[in-house]
Amino acid sequence: MPFAQASSLEAWKALEQHHTTAGRHIRLNEEFQKDSQRFEKLSRTFYNEADKSETLFDFSKNLVTDETVSLLVNLAREAGVEELREQMFKGEPINFTENRAVYHVALRNVSNQPMQVGGKSVVEDVNSVLEHMKQFSEQVRSGEWKGYTGKKIKTIINIGIGGSDLGPVMVTEALKAYADRSFDIHFVSNIDGTHIVEALRNSDPETTLFLIASKTFTTAETTTNANTAKDWFLKTAKDEAHIAKHFVALSTNEQEVTKFGIDKKNMFGFESWVGGRYSVWSAIGLSVALYIGFDNFHQFLAGAHAMDKHFRETPLEQNIPVLGGLLSVWYSNFFGAQTHLVSPFDQYLHRFPAYLQQLSMESNGKAVTRNGEHTKYTTGAILFGEPATNAQHSFYQLLHQGTKLIPTDFILAAESHNPVEGGKHQRMLASNFLAQAEALMVGKSPEQVKAEGAPDELIAHKTFLGNRPTTSILAQKITRLLWAP
Repeated sequence: MPFAQASSLEAWKALEQHHTTAGRHIRLNEEFQKDSQRFEKLSRTFYNEADKSETLFDFSKNLVTDETVSLLVNLAREAGVEELREQMFKGEPINFTENRAVYHVALRNVSNQPMQVGGKSVVEDVNSVLEHMKQFSEQVRSGEWKGYTGKKIKTIINIGIGGSDLGPVMVTEALKAYADRSFDIHFVSNIDGTHIVEALRNSDPETTLFLIASKTFTTAETTTNANTAKDWFLKTAKDEAHIAKHFVALSTNEQEVTKFGIDKKNMFGFESWVGGRYSVWSAIGLSVALYIGFDNFHQFLAGAHAMDKHFRETPLEQNIPVLGGLLSVWYSNFFGAQTHLVSPFDQYLHRFPAYLQQLSMESNGKAVTRNGEHTKYTTGAILFGEPATNAQHSFYQLLHQGTKLIPTDFILAAESHNPVEGGKHQRMLASNFLAQAEALMVGKSPEQVKAEGAPDELIAHKTFLGNRPTTSILAQKITRLLWAP
């Protein structure tokens, strides 16, 4: 299909007109006063078939009306989102610069639906890798797999960078409640020697397992760190034959893997259609399976599969990831917003913003269209984030009182894995989650500040403009079956 400049589409022109006449004049307080059903109309609930849980996505505090949403959906249709979505799920080479499919959805196809690339089924190969991961992770966790001196593995060090690091780090932190805490786990990515030295500092060569995560096994940072780890190991082990018990490869390059000294039986492969930023659902997720157990890892796949099903089958008007993407287009191109904040009210999700940075900014970080023309519109926003409530005492003042419009996503789990003090901490967290979204929307007028007794010279300093857009995401609990990007 031809790909025109998005800004040349009729739907885009309609949005420009709508923004001029209505969109830029939206006052959220007034919209809620005019329509008592606004929350119901602009909220979406994701029902996870895998565990029957629900996650609420409240879009009602965004600078949109029913007409805005309708026009944004029209833009998605005219731009060919539905056709591209179907091509992706059919394994067609929509990554045209590399002539590859974008088929991470096949990695989490737990229902074993037929899936093909180039006329060849991929289901069997995906399941074969999963079975290999299952066997290996269970051997290591049970103690059946032993180091070269016969001792049980106690330390896992994943060496990778980019998608071979950010995804596994994020998931092992997010799902730490399910972890086997008898394992120490480290992730080494930076070429700065400090990173590998600190990971090795308290590790024992006799009980340490290294996962070398690199599709090509030629990434400079990863191979440098891997060789440093090998040298450290061999200073104690002496014999290169012992590498087989302590090093495994998450890679597709058998020649480089075996040259390094890793037994090809300890190589976990994945296909070229697996993009790095989605690779945590592939063999790159072996660190996750080792840390939380393969059964939990498989449920992690099932949660992602449930969201894939929603994304593929749900009409655009109700489609949660589509609506989220369209809001980004709306703010970046029609309100001049340059950034997007993701602030989880959950400490287990403290690495989620860093993961999303790659997912969003690497995916949307170009200034040319699919036709090779320079875009005449703004592409991806600068994404940043930090867990609340830490962020409230760091940069939230800029959200409330600064000159920049910063669309924000807040994330909260209603139920904590750690309900200390009779749930007091979680109640305080939830109160902040609700209060921040309300305060950003409502603001505080000079009259309110004056009524609170502030001296005249401080009134302007204590005024909050309000009308700042937020999306509130409320899950029941942070589990391995939770929705996925």
